[in-house]
Amino acid sequence: MSKDGAAVSIRIMMVDDHPVVRAGLRALLEADEGIEVVAEVGSGTEGLRVLDELAVSPDGAPDLVLMDLNLGDGIGGIETTRTLRQRHPSVQVLAVTTFDAEADIVGALEAGATGYVLKDSPTQALIDAAREAAAGRSVLSPEVQQRLVRRMTHPATALSPRETEILAALATGATNREVAKALFISESTVKTHLVHLYGKLGVDSRTAAIRVARERRLIR
Repeated sequence: MSKDGAAVSIRIMMVDDHPVVRAGLRALLEADEGIEVVAEVGSGTEGLRVLDELAVSPDGAPDLVLMDLNLGDGIGGIETTRTLRQRHPSVQVLAVTTFDAEADIVGALEAGATGYVLKDSPTQALIDAAREAAAGRSVLSPEVQQRLVRRMTHPATALSPRETEILAALATGATNREVAKALFISESTVKTHLVHLYGKLGVDSRTAAIRVARERRLIR
């Protein structure tokens, strides 16, 4: 119930590892009398545990989870979203993050997020996005829409999820062998993917590939 006794229409849970950010988002959301934040946690593991508990409580699971993608140590926001949606398919997820890289956007949406908005969006835009996502309607920040449109209109140059995964790993300084071991594929498979992604990016080295991918916001 809201403070004036009116029925709360949307129940929200927040997953973000920054307490100050959570406090700011909570204040913003609860300024709207039709929204109630029922839980806030700082990690993906804790988020899944608390959601399981809420699901069997008298009030039931929340309508929506606001999910940050970078959750520090432990499982990230994308994997948390995937597990959450598998366990609680009726609970919607709205990614609310500072990251606008294509790999993050595609990863979150493929994991089951209903929408993807940036934390610096205007206040009313965030509230509207929460309402839309809670109702199961897709919602994307304008910048996110632009990246997805570009990906769809230039499919020949769009990196596959595996190519993006390999390039992101290489960007951390990992060798081909280390990437192959981490992804449970052969080193020759890594090299084959590199040839393909070099062609898509119009480069001939991993250094250039990483630079161009970051310039195009394909990876962080």
